Amino acid sequence: MTHNLLKGKRGIIFGALNDQSIAWKVAERAVEEGAIITLSNTPVAVRMGDTAKLGEKLNAEILPADATNVEDLEMVFSKSMEILGGRIDFVLHSIGMSPNVRKKRTYDDLDYDMLAKTLDISAISFHKMLQVARKLDAVERGGSMLALTYVAAQRVFYGYNDMADAKALLESITRSFGYIYGRDKGVRVNTISQSPTMTTAGSGVKGMTDLMDFSERMSPIGNADADDCADYCIVMFSDLTRKVTMQNLYNDGGFSSMGMSLRAMKQYSNGLDENRDENGNVIYG
Repeated sequence: MTHNLLKGKRGIIFGALNDQSIAWKVAERAVEEGAIITLSNTPVAVRMGDTAKLGEKLNAEILPADATNVEDLEMVFSKSMEILGGRIDFVLHSIGMSPNVRKKRTYDDLDYDMLAKTLDISAISFHKMLQVARKLDAVERGGSMLALTYVAAQRVFYGYNDMADAKALLESITRSFGYIYGRDKGVRVNTISQSPTMTTAGSGVKGMTDLMDFSERMSPIGNADADDCADYCIVMFSDLTRKVTMQNLYNDGGFSSMGMSLRAMKQYSNGLDENRDENGNVIYG
């Protein structure tokens, strides 16, 4: 069911790789709700992924760009305004990657050059996006810029590694730039903290399947999937949330407010044996 929540609005969706991507779902829903959009991802992702199929399906032009490169971002915003016929009403930042996670480097043995890349790709790219958009006056007054985050910015999750630092920085950028952009241009800046979701990026996190199961058992109404997140994004792009800014908004079935659920407690009580290494020492993880 559609409600024309984005009728006449123009948007840019960063990060749609394949039909598992949250950005992919958001792009589909945005067009269903009446928006016209452009799509952007890295040149490699555009070549290797299915972005071209999505562009064809949605009649959306694809603008390959490195979101960590300011000149590339200037191109995306300028061309999007040209293609779509005016200033942008909404932007989705659905970008995250950790070389340390990919290389299985643990948090107490990080490669710092890789850490810098994690922060640049997953968080600082949003600052660059916001800064470029503001300097170009590319976003309409009352527009909405949104990034996806995770509760690991506030709590420790085994295996999430330096991505937790990136998400914490992402949320800080949202608050700090949200103040400036709201004050000067009336643009809203928010993050959505999503349930663990088996996207291409999410699948690289150690123990992701177990994490999703734990979250499902802990959440009173269960995990939010990619379609649920897309629906929330649409509401945040719409005029229905025109006074919401600088917020980290949870879309996680209640997980972020839980301590221990009955389902999780029962599962825990079934496996009280300590994890130990070959020498009998307890592994704390």
